[in-house]
Amino acid sequence: MFHNTRFFSILLVPAFLTGCSINRIAVNSIGSSLANSSGSVFASDNDPQLIRDALPFSLKLMETLLAESPENSDLLLATCSGFTQYAYAFVEQEARELEDDDYRASEEGMQRARKLYIRARDYGLRGLDVTNPGFQEALRADPAAAVATTTKADVPLLYWTASAWGALISLSIDEPATIAEIGLMESLIYRAYALEPDYDYGAIHGFLITYEMSKSGGDPPPEKLAREHFNRAVALTRGQSASPYLSLAEAVSVPNQDRAEFEDLLRQALAIDPDIRMEWRLINTIMQERARWLLARIDRIFLD
Repeated sequence: MFHNTRFFSILLVPAFLTGCSINRIAVNSIGSSLANSSGSVFASDNDPQLIRDALPFSLKLMETLLAESPENSDLLLATCSGFTQYAYAFVEQEARELEDDDYRASEEGMQRARKLYIRARDYGLRGLDVTNPGFQEALRADPAAAVATTTKADVPLLYWTASAWGALISLSIDEPATIAEIGLMESLIYRAYALEPDYDYGAIHGFLITYEMSKSGGDPPPEKLAREHFNRAVALTRGQSASPYLSLAEAVSVPNQDRAEFEDLLRQALAIDPDIRMEWRLINTIMQERARWLLARIDRIFLD
């Protein structure tokens, strides 16, 4: 899954924006703020549960604003990224934690996560349609030609749309039609990588650690590529982001059944001080909680 380091770029919108009609100019201004802000209100928080409870209101408010300004690409980006991150960090993770004790509840949570990823992906595709008219239709007809029209300015939309789509595909092993869309998703993430490989402190590298390992064969081998992306992500974040360590542990160490490497990577993630980089405080806190959960069930993951 994606491991973006600038997490939750969503701000609270002023409460005075109520009533039966919202001025289009105000909506566009707020949409731009949502997409372009540093997200300091949420990203620097150290209480994931507080953010989990606050996000649904912000997400629904963004959808309300989109009803007034449906072609605001900044707002579409913010909504796409917001739903993707909410689904991954909270809905999907909580569902996974239920797998061992309540399989039915876990499956219900996974299905909810799938629906949220679909919503996020569709907002991202709408955003790409705004910046590149006819993009969705062109993508399904000729992915290579469609993404060739995108520019560096489209990288955030390409990345977040691919992240939502990739997460959806990973939860859709029993949905052949969705699995068949992997080539469309791949065209988006590789185009983003070609345009700006080091986007957002290595967010694309983090994505590709996992995605390269989902493929078989090739030259260079998938594991070599995954480790190269890991090294670059760690370099770009100066070892202060927990996400790359978890990505490599789950994508490479587990398939290799390398328990020692798995534990070492998670210990490195846990050794990071979340307070060093306040803009990554929330994501590091969430990833460290996941690391502790993984370590607690290590005997289920590795067969001695």
